[in-house]
Amino acid sequence: MVNLSVEFCGVKFENPSVLASGILGVTASSLKNVVRNGAGGVTTKSIWLEEHPGHKNPTMLGTDKWFLNAVGLSDAGAAKAVEETFPEYNKNKKAPIIANIVETSAERFAKLTEQIDKCEPDIIELNLGCPNVEDAHGKPFACVAADAATVVKACRDRTGRPLVVKLTPNVANIASVAEACAKAGADGFCAINTLYGMAINIDLRRPVLANKSGGLSGPGIKPSAVKAVYDIYRATGLPIIGTGGIMTGEDAIEIMMAGARLVGMGTMVYYRGAEGFGKVVKEMVEWCDKNGVKSLEEIIGCAQEA
Repeated sequence: MVNLSVEFCGVKFENPSVLASGILGVTASSLKNVVRNGAGGVTTKSIWLEEHPGHKNPTMLGTDKWFLNAVGLSDAGAAKAVEETFPEYNKNKKAPIIANIVETSAERFAKLTEQIDKCEPDIIELNLGCPNVEDAHGKPFACVAADAATVVKACRDRTGRPLVVKLTPNVANIASVAEACAKAGADGFCAINTLYGMAINIDLRRPVLANKSGGLSGPGIKPSAVKAVYDIYRATGLPIIGTGGIMTGEDAIEIMMAGARLVGMGTMVYYRGAEGFGKVVKEMVEWCDKNGVKSLEEIIGCAQEA
């Protein structure tokens, strides 16, 4: 039987499947339910210092090929995470938890990092690349290497916990952004965030989403995710949470061959339900058994040598 356990920034995961930020990550009970359904770890929905309302409806649209969202990173604020989400999740914790945080400046990111550090998450993930809040807060930090590095350095000074940077694919050279973040103190990466997207209702002759544009996810973006992970791993050698279009065990194997150590899944839940985590893990085991793979360490980054 294959050993699916992996170590990421010193944190052990029983299997590499991780709930991506933004899906089912609002309450401790929903996070625990994902673990019960087979996930090796979970990521919170993006946490702000204060309550953040997000965008007006409609905010989501899904098809059999892609999913579009402009929820706008709605959140109750750090107080809820500190007082409710983390204390409840950490009771009889069964899997690592990654705290995804987002803010509008390096100073506010640093302040939030210090607050969330006290909640004892296993890893802190800096959301520097969400594309659907650009109108309100300006171009994502991850679009400019120097800006991303400034945030990482500010947060690095406030925590000793593993610091992961979530990067956007909406740049000319994602590897150069990753290199800048690594030099500033990042321990690893999450790639990719969603792509830019829009859908138009041809009967109403207007965009479907109230925000007009949103973040594109789903099966169609997997090749972009695989390429980004490949490039980041080649440039930095640091551990990566590969996410974007991962729907099956075979998809998970593919992005791990590109260089990912963990595999983030969010939109997968729309297509396969929360029980999809267990199904993906089962499919990974079946592939490994069929191909004589005894440990995932045998395949992580193996495509780099091809």
